Amino acid sequence: MENNFIIQTEKLTKRFPMGKGEFTALKGIDLGLGTGEFTGLVGPSGSGKTTLLNIIGSLDTPSEGKVIVLDHSIGSLTAKEAARLRKEQLGFIFQSYNLLAVHTVYENVEFPLLLLGFPAGERRKMVMDALEWVGLTDKVKQKPPQLSGGECQRVAIARAMVKKPSIVIADEPTANLDAANSHNILQTMVRLNSELKTTFLFATHDEKVISYLKRKIYLLDGKVDKDEIVSN
Repeated sequence: MENNFIIQTEKLTKRFPMGKGEFTALKGIDLGLGTGEFTGLVGPSGSGKTTLLNIIGSLDTPSEGKVIVLDHSIGSLTAKEAARLRKEQLGFIFQSYNLLAVHTVYENVEFPLLLLGFPAGERRKMVMDALEWVGLTDKVKQKPPQLSGGECQRVAIARAMVKKPSIVIADEPTANLDAANSHNILQTMVRLNSELKTTFLFATHDEKVISYLKRKIYLLDGKVDKDEIVSN
């Protein structure tokens, strides 16, 4: 991959059918992200943030242009190959948590490891390590309905991080949290980014999230309006 980017887009365009015509959500996006970045796609609703995030996460494909993620060309992957990429190398954190309500905290975090076929002893250590990262080792037997919103989001982070993915994709991860829980969650992600060198890519318009970003890519009407590195 050129320039050691683990995420690279070239002239990325995405169109969706709309009525008798089409809507162009992304218009020639050129980006490159390296290992260990803590980057956000920033912009108002309709600017193309989630569309871009979904394509980078192999949940969608480009209409035109190239998207290379961890040496995989997203537009060329079969559905099975895209699923394998997500399963093995990507972690996802959603604003709605997407936890399995009938399963315990432990079982929710263990789920990605079951898909990957890790043996039971190894799974247990990895799950407990992930729960320790987010400060929830005392909640292993509880189920999501028994937890606060902040705790649910920490479970979601543990689930995303348990397999130590190369990239974590977070779509408005603090949208359902109050300020105190938002800062707790963001500090946890900053620490994991630093300790594990995981690349974090957010889509957000939340000022609390934006204040933690080390790079801000501003989208407007489907184009990159500004790309800003935050100096320490």
